[in-house]
Amino acid sequence: MRLRLLTAALILLIAVPAYAAQVVISINEHNQIMTVMVGGQQEYVWPVSTGIARYATPSGTYKPFRMEEFHFSEEWDDAAMPHSIFFTRLGHAIHGTEHVDKLGSRASHGCVRLDSANAATLFALVQEVGMPNTTVVVTGGEGKTINRTAVVTARAAKKANMIGVAEERVDNTINQKRQLWPYERAN
Repeated sequence: MRLRLLTAALILLIAVPAYAAQVVISINEHNQIMTVMVGGQQEYVWPVSTGIARYATPSGTYKPFRMEEFHFSEEWDDAAMPHSIFFTRLGHAIHGTEHVDKLGSRASHGCVRLDSANAATLFALVQEVGMPNTTVVVTGGEGKTINRTAVVTARAAKKANMIGVAEERVDNTINQKRQLWPYERAN
């Protein structure tokens, strides 16, 4: 009888997934501090570097959607971004840095820089609990948030401008060819 109860308990422990803790990564741009809460309990407090004024880190609440243990920025001269946790579609990420002397002050192009050892710890934690159970909250900025409508509008305008430029090039090409065809009458 005891063996059956023990076997049933063991099966339940194996079959029922453990409760995944919620992780909240809070970044305060004003004081350049990251606080990591796990299951409502404060686990870590680390200095960070967020974006300089020209490349502000956007305030808001985000869900990470991509993680890369070894990432190199295509936009910033192949800069190393170890243990990257991407939280905006525009490329903002939390990642390790070799520029630890800048931690505690604004120094990045919009990402959240963290000591590499701390970035590895955070990366492992998010990997363990899962991105759906993780929230990134950025506060204390200069009121700059990502206006999703503006981003979509800007992308549409850029695309429309590219189409307009292409149409203009086609029109110019046709007009140039018309100039080469002397037999064509002018209207």
